[in-house]
Amino acid sequence: MFANFDFDVIERSWVYLFKTGMAFTLELTGLAMVGGILIGTLLAMMRLSKFKTLSMVATGYVNLIRSIPLVLVIFWFYFLVPYIGAWIIGAKEPIMVGAFSSSLITFILFEAAYYCEIMRAGIQSIPRGQVAAGYALGMNYWQTMGNVVLPQAFRNMIPVLLTQTIVLFQDVSLVYVLSITDFVGAASKVAQRDGRLVEMYLFVAVVYFVLCYALSMLVKRLQLRVAIIR
Repeated sequence: MFANFDFDVIERSWVYLFKTGMAFTLELTGLAMVGGILIGTLLAMMRLSKFKTLSMVATGYVNLIRSIPLVLVIFWFYFLVPYIGAWIIGAKEPIMVGAFSSSLITFILFEAAYYCEIMRAGIQSIPRGQVAAGYALGMNYWQTMGNVVLPQAFRNMIPVLLTQTIVLFQDVSLVYVLSITDFVGAASKVAQRDGRLVEMYLFVAVVYFVLCYALSMLVKRLQLRVAIIR
């Protein structure tokens, strides 16, 4: 079955694959994770707000994003954001956003909807007595959230946040549709250049499996260590 396989193509190109492709994938994953968690936290607090308008806006955004395929959102931002930006500032020509900036904005805003639900569940997992205790100490809403609720909620949510980040790491491969040289894109270029599609895509699958499986095992161990026993 493997008699005609040329695995030397992997040895010849692994430096390019990891130095260029995987480095881009990890960079985009890290930036999107940080931005997604920050905006997701804000959305979660909006959803839990007593102000109906804020809650409805955040809820509508989360439900909209979670109902749309990611690849479609990637295309939307790549092709429409330059025109929307030009319309906002009154420019005659579309704004040059660039593939990287467009994909970064896309992943931050898309993942924020998922991180929002994780954050909301984490905040709601904290007993209401903790909030009352914060108010009893003279703290306002933001001080109570920042000093009492969120630190405990983040500890509860760390395993789930990391699990969602693993999903994000896998989803980053979709930037291939914009011809960006991520790990999959780099492998595709090598495969088409050398005519070795099966070998390269098999190698990509193995790398993703090993990394994601190892990270999943790490998350499981971390979950046991950080769990708060009540």
